[in-house]
Amino acid sequence: MHPHLHTKDNTGCEEVMSALEACHARGLLWKSMGMCSSLKQDVNKCLRAERVDRTVKNREDAMAKRQKMKAVWAEIDANS
Repeated sequence: MHPHLHTKDNTGCEEVMSALEACHARGLLWKSMGMCSSLKQDVNKCLRAERVDRTVKNREDAMAKRQKMKAVWAEIDANS
């Protein structure tokens, strides 16, 4: 597995990624015959869920920041 996946905020997927790494470590035959495909799908699902969660959090943070900026600008306009 790519090292950068372990350094990001994907700690919820670490167990699934480790299982996929163990499957890949069994050898080329396991990978080429599709023995690790279900684990790969599980990793993809887990990473997607993590990304969706980050997206929701980022959107909420951006909305809060936008509201704060609107309030600041309204105060500036009111005092001008």
